[in-house]
Amino acid sequence: MADKNPAYVAGSVNNTDDDDDIPALSSEAMAALKEFLAEQNRELTVAEDAEEVVLVTEDWRLSQFWYDRRTAEAIAAEVVSLCANLDSPQIACIACPTLYAYLKKIAPELEVQLLEYDYRFECYGTEFTFYDYHEPENLPLSLKQMCSIVVADPPYLSKECLEKVAETIRYLAKPEDSHIILLTGEVQKDLAAELLGLRPCGFRPQHSSKLGNEFRVFTSYDPVNRLDGWDSDLPPQQSEHQ
Repeated sequence: MADKNPAYVAGSVNNTDDDDDIPALSSEAMAALKEFLAEQNRELTVAEDAEEVVLVTEDWRLSQFWYDRRTAEAIAAEVVSLCANLDSPQIACIACPTLYAYLKKIAPELEVQLLEYDYRFECYGTEFTFYDYHEPENLPLSLKQMCSIVVADPPYLSKECLEKVAETIRYLAKPEDSHIILLTGEVQKDLAAELLGLRPCGFRPQHSSKLGNEFRVFTSYDPVNRLDGWDSDLPPQQSEHQ
């Protein structure tokens, strides 16, 4: 489990003659270093007139890969469509900050909680909750079985990770009338059905950083003609998340 990491830690330096032996960076290298550090620590910004949300830089050490604009808009639109038929819906986004940012851009009135390991997203204030999938139920009691919609994107394509995230989903989801959306690899299809009764949709999510693994969207409900519908060649599954 990684701690928050600053860009660098500055220590004290004694002014001795040995300092003369320390090589100095060229002006070009210094400029490149400053640009790199600024990029690493860039805060989330959404310009009022911008069409695309800009997030902090992906941290591959945390297995962070942001959705491309097409994917983020499609999933956000699906969540908004679900909300239209729900009374005061509460939404949980597990490890999918891209979706959170797009939801707050297109429907800022929605009540959305982002569960994330990366403390850089603490800038969202009360809508940020620290989340470590190794402790799936170490969450505020105020969120227990309170969410009408839970969207999850497990950080790793492992059996253990999906099992832990499934525990979190069951902790958050309302016992009745809840909607689950899972974004994960094709390789997790059988496990997603076994743990949560989810079926894959025709829509194929993509990431800004092109990944080798094929990703899918799984849902606990029939999206009909949205998200390109459920795959028609699969038998119906009985949801087991309740």
